[in-house]
Amino acid sequence: MPTENAQPLWQPDSERIADARITKFQTWAADQHGAPADGGYAALHTWSVAEPEVFWKAVTEWFDVRFSTPYTRVLGDRSMPGASWFPGATLNYAEHALRAAATRADEPALLHVDETHDPRPVTWSELRRQVGSLAAELRALGVRPGARVSGYLPNIPEAVVALLATAAVGGVWTSCAPDFGARSVLDRFQQVEPVVLFTVDGYRYGGKEHDRRDTVTELRAELPTLRAVVHIPVLGTEPPEGALDWSALTGADEEPVFEQVPFDHPLWVLYSSGTTGLPKAIVQSQGGILVEHLKQLGLHCDLGPEDRFFWYTSTGWMMWNFLVSGLLTGTTVVLYDGSPGYPDTGAQWRVAELTRATLYGTSAAYVMACRKAEVHPSRDYDLSSVRCVATTGSPLPPDGFRWLHDEVRDDLWIASVSGGTDVCSCFAGAVPTLPVYIGELQAPGLGTDLQSWDPSGEPLIDEVGELVVTNPMPSMPVYFWNDPDGSRYHDSYFDTYPGVWRHGDWITVTSRGSVVIHGRSDSTLNRQGVRMGSADIYEAVERLPEIKESLVIGLEQPDGGYWMPLFVHLAPGATLDDALLGRIKQTIREQLSPRHVPDEVIEVPGIPHTLTGKRIEVPVKRLLQGTPLDKAVNAGSIDNLDLLHFYEDLARKRA
Repeated sequence: MPTENAQPLWQPDSERIADARITKFQTWAADQHGAPADGGYAALHTWSVAEPEVFWKAVTEWFDVRFSTPYTRVLGDRSMPGASWFPGATLNYAEHALRAAATRADEPALLHVDETHDPRPVTWSELRRQVGSLAAELRALGVRPGARVSGYLPNIPEAVVALLATAAVGGVWTSCAPDFGARSVLDRFQQVEPVVLFTVDGYRYGGKEHDRRDTVTELRAELPTLRAVVHIPVLGTEPPEGALDWSALTGADEEPVFEQVPFDHPLWVLYSSGTTGLPKAIVQSQGGILVEHLKQLGLHCDLGPEDRFFWYTSTGWMMWNFLVSGLLTGTTVVLYDGSPGYPDTGAQWRVAELTRATLYGTSAAYVMACRKAEVHPSRDYDLSSVRCVATTGSPLPPDGFRWLHDEVRDDLWIASVSGGTDVCSCFAGAVPTLPVYIGELQAPGLGTDLQSWDPSGEPLIDEVGELVVTNPMPSMPVYFWNDPDGSRYHDSYFDTYPGVWRHGDWITVTSRGSVVIHGRSDSTLNRQGVRMGSADIYEAVERLPEIKESLVIGLEQPDGGYWMPLFVHLAPGATLDDALLGRIKQTIREQLSPRHVPDEVIEVPGIPHTLTGKRIEVPVKRLLQGTPLDKAVNAGSIDNLDLLHFYEDLARKRA
């Protein structure tokens, strides 16, 4: 793929580059650790992957990471899987997350917004007090280092307090959003056997109250390891029998006691989308997350005490954990609990305005929905505080870059980022000192040796290949839960290229060092030997106003042929007639190539997603290959299981 964009969409001016924390870090690291003083970000990145021990030591010093016992070396073992970071060191993630309470006690640590769009602050001193009180109560309940604590909670301050109190005592946090059904939650929590469950009676979404008390009753019955259940009355109900009341556990004026744990001590368990089989229970460490998130948020996102950090997310998605880590940089974190589109499509922009967010993160899908709904953010909202709009979840199409540039501000830093639950961070994305090119992520992250490889393990430039990471990152999983021999962990990332992390995305690393994401490689389209990313087709097709969403699948046929259908979910009032059919095919042919044109365009009642909003290509492919529904997909991981019956019926008819 040749580098097509000649001119950047946005370029930081010299003042912005000079003021960026990453610039100051480079100057300091050059003086203290031999980093290159010249050559800008490219030189700094090259150094960070060539000298990982020096780089990560520099990160801990720059951000004043407090080791209660010192490490013997930075990287004890650099093999993957199994890299050992900062052996001998002890520390505590929550202690670092609450440090700003010492200097900014009365300023907001959290701003909580619900669908009334009325921001409510929680100060640093109040957050620290509540964490201290709850941590003491968890200890009294017998929660010891390594014990699992679970939350069935929306994106509210209580969820942050519960996570930090769990980390303070050395417990292992895990959470699901309350829109997850009981089966989805149990598929996750039963794997880790929690001793405490924080729950709500319900939540508000889309202008309605959703009562979850029956689901909570089911969770309590199916989690036999629970010693305590804590009730948070979002809808104002009394605690159910046998449950503890949140306010009783968080009312004391208690200074938090932070358990000093080894660097690789588990911090939390996150779950893969898990569209087939049980979701992978991914364990990340206190120290690994601490240093990775300080680097990512403090250097790449350029966040500090004067910032306000808003990312639209739920507690069931890694971006919530990432958002909470904004506290590590002393940043005020904005928690929005509600529908992204209530009372109208512009809801998230209203939250950004009301909270004076400086970094606003959302999904590529939301940006494209705003474009389609003809939302005009800069006309309708005061977004003068927003320096950066970041997107993730799926690649931001070129039209999304143009729309943000035109409709928000022409001097807007647009950061399309890509990473994964697997590392709870970004492989590539935001760099405040680099230009932004349409459709491209700015660069790989510091300390991340990101490359594009061909099937034989040769690096590619300006060509599509597999996303690989050739050196360890501190936030890579320490292990998967219930994977005693490490085989599931190994097979998930290291079975293709031994000793090298293969993520499962198709990417292009361009000759100028930027990155283009093309979609998942495990659902790759491969026509006549040419690999194509599904994201490229979605981007082209979904520009058409009649197409709400689409899904493309490539199926190898028994006779050696290849069938590539495009499923389209139409906008209200649209009809899949010959005229629209012709426009779909013409759009794909002109914007991509004749090879990308589908064999068939099929109208569907909807596109199924994982609970975190990703289109599910592989399970649909399996259904179309004749795999029974219960074998093709984990029912608890899908947002609307009924939609899959359409594809199941289609497979029967084709057979």
